[in-house]
Amino acid sequence: MPIRLQEYLAMATEKAAADLETAVGRIPEDKQNWRPSETSRTALDQAAECALLAGYTADMIVAKAWTMGSDFTAYEEEKAELALDGKSVLVLLRANAAKVAAAIRAAADDDMEVSIVMPWGPMTIAQTIVYPFWNMTYHEGQINYIASILGCLN
Repeated sequence: MPIRLQEYLAMATEKAAADLETAVGRIPEDKQNWRPSETSRTALDQAAECALLAGYTADMIVAKAWTMGSDFTAYEEEKAELALDGKSVLVLLRANAAKVAAAIRAAADDDMEVSIVMPWGPMTIAQTIVYPFWNMTYHEGQINYIASILGCLN
């Protein structure tokens, strides 16, 4: 039996979240907020982004509309605060990965072409449901790079 795109992406998103958590766990706790340079991001900052955006994306998929507003200052503050505590980041990552996976699974086939107006331009639901998987996978690589610099990538 063929698998629906939504089911595939929901499973891929759940695996990406688990892989991201593994990547963060490779880095010693005292180095999770370390950055290789002043212009780079920490592992927890990146994981916090993935945790928060998975939740926002779930809300957007369900509402079929942009739900974040236009003030990204609040998001940046929320992310910075969350990134201070690795345990809280991972708890929210797990919760929001489950939330977005459920929203992806519930997205109707007929909704895939629904367009959502976003600050940077329109995206369809089909494009939106792949975002959490892509974002987590991308940041897993970035976090693994930090682990390789620290000598703890195994």
